[in-house]
Amino acid sequence: MRMTKYEILAVLFMVFFMAMPGASAVAQDRDLSTVDNNEFRSIDGDVQALKEEVLELNRDLFLLEEELLFPANTQVAFFLSVDVGEYFKLDSVNLKIDGKDVANYLYTDREASALQRGGVHRLHLENLKAGDHELIAVFVGYGPEQREYRRGATVSLNKGLGAKYVELAISDRAKKQQPEFDVREWE
Repeated sequence: MRMTKYEILAVLFMVFFMAMPGASAVAQDRDLSTVDNNEFRSIDGDVQALKEEVLELNRDLFLLEEELLFPANTQVAFFLSVDVGEYFKLDSVNLKIDGKDVANYLYTDREASALQRGGVHRLHLENLKAGDHELIAVFVGYGPEQREYRRGATVSLNKGLGAKYVELAISDRAKKQQPEFDVREWE
């Protein structure tokens, strides 16, 4: 017999409240010395099976929540990559979509170092309807001689059907002796 998810939750609540001291007069009156090990094993097996079903239910609910909150056809993910060293040290990034602040991230030295070694950071996940949207990314950091450096990049995104992935890339340009900030759409 397979129990429904609601029945499992009801059984778990009953098991929890029965285990509390003084919760059940029947459990207190019962002499535990007369209960044999097989009955304890049976109860333990039932509890373990219930735990497994609850974990499965929790996983299913998490996947459903992700699917409802971020459906694939409206999803846009923003990633940050860094290929700098000489001309820019990343401190923070601010991301605006259609004039609304959606992400503001302050990087620790450890995170900035990981990005410089080739890491990629998922900065933000957003639902956008189909159409044109304006993306503004503001990068704050330190340039040569530890001078504060603040630079922005603006791009117009056309969101169609299906998921979209956007990379905010920071790279050194030795020819200009300054960092370059680029916004790329992944295919």
